[in-house]
Amino acid sequence: MVTTNDKGIIQFKHKVMEEICRLAWDDNLNEKTMDELAYKLIPGPKPEYRCCIYKEREITRERIRLAVGENPDPLSTSQNIVQVLKPACDDCPISAYSVTDNCRFCLGKACLNTCKFGAIHPGEYRMHIDAAKCKECGMCAKACPYGAIVHLERPCKKACPVDAITYDEYGFCQIDEGKCVQCGHCIHSCPFGAIASKTDLVKIIRDIKAGKEVIAMCAPATEGQFGKEVTMASIRKSLLELGFTDMIEVGLGGDMTAAYEAAEWSEAKKEGRKMTTSCCPAFINMLRKHFPEVYEANMSETVSPMCAISRYLKATRPGCVTVFVGPCIAKKSEARDASVPDNADYVITYGELHAMQMSRDIDFVTSDEDYQEASLWGKKFAGSGGVAAAVVEVMQERGEDTSDLKLLKCAGGAECKKAIQLLKLGRLPEDFVEGMMCPGGCVGGPSRHATDMEIARNRKAMLEQADGRKVLENLKNYPMDKFSMFRDGHMESAE
Repeated sequence: MVTTNDKGIIQFKHKVMEEICRLAWDDNLNEKTMDELAYKLIPGPKPEYRCCIYKEREITRERIRLAVGENPDPLSTSQNIVQVLKPACDDCPISAYSVTDNCRFCLGKACLNTCKFGAIHPGEYRMHIDAAKCKECGMCAKACPYGAIVHLERPCKKACPVDAITYDEYGFCQIDEGKCVQCGHCIHSCPFGAIASKTDLVKIIRDIKAGKEVIAMCAPATEGQFGKEVTMASIRKSLLELGFTDMIEVGLGGDMTAAYEAAEWSEAKKEGRKMTTSCCPAFINMLRKHFPEVYEANMSETVSPMCAISRYLKATRPGCVTVFVGPCIAKKSEARDASVPDNADYVITYGELHAMQMSRDIDFVTSDEDYQEASLWGKKFAGSGGVAAAVVEVMQERGEDTSDLKLLKCAGGAECKKAIQLLKLGRLPEDFVEGMMCPGGCVGGPSRHATDMEIARNRKAMLEQADGRKVLENLKNYPMDKFSMFRDGHMESAE
């Protein structure tokens, strides 16, 4: 989402992707044209963003590499979706603690006396902290009677919910791939645009140009992102113009997931076993990497709505290529998870879709067509509490008593981590946990296309127009016996 904090950064990143798409459409994407693009976008002679045009061009080259799906550093073998552009990551302060002008240079010098590492020394007008010696214990800040020492936590590190970000000896951001859950929260938090993600744009364009059946799958969070006049039918019309063979709303996958998770919840309830939902890939990554015992014992085996729709399409339209469109960065890692077969082939964010549209001079248009494949419950999967509500709805449609169900909906990294820690310790009072790593749920994803208030207002108006079909009734129209709804691919009914 373009905000006042990163408006210029996002616009430039989108321009890079747009130009890369143009080259791909023209079959003119190669090392020579990619290098020429850096000069086209940064013509000089004066810099616009950084200290010099040479630095700007190097950063642009790394953005170009990300746009074609490669690591920004050509020598890197990293498999991470989220990557750091080192030339852009050198303006943040190295010191975590800094002395401000509020320092009175007092006689007591409590900060100096408190420091056990010799990191503080008097300057000409105020105290100074030696970053090379500072251990970031924070004792000096606590000791200062004027509160003159502040903790300058970098925005990227502050945004990371799993402490995956550290810094090397030169102050460059480092992402610990063993900890990173690919949530993408760090991307828009960086005021220098030094963190970004790889894209699948070039691969998608090449498949379209090759004549393959490329089908877009739009996330439930899509409704409301582009204004209340841009309906799913409008988006479908635009995507067909762009070259996609078809489009389907992933809210239908929400219905599918709800039906199968309901069966799992019913069984777990009988066994007295607690469960977590399986829809948010960043949440699943957190379980897998940070709470493996909870992942094995408590996570639902049902696939996400994205995977459900991809499997449905691949079962009914063999040979098709599936492309998920949504606000989520972590979905890119889910699509690459080899342990879950027949998932989406590619994932693009709303910003990446916009760049793809601009490369063909296409925008959304209104449509009078009635298009709805999901129930209202499937459509609401995108909001916090939406998954749990849909699962409970299915249980009620089956005639089950849900009055004693204890549900916990978590939205945001801190809430998710707290809930799983309690579950791990056996102190979680609730029976089922809905985990979504983004505040507000998927609609609050890092690549959302509007403000939270605008999206909420637009979605309310659009969802009020949806018909009231039931989840299980809706699924009777689809061949649920033709594909698996479980992560390992085994076949089993939801009954």
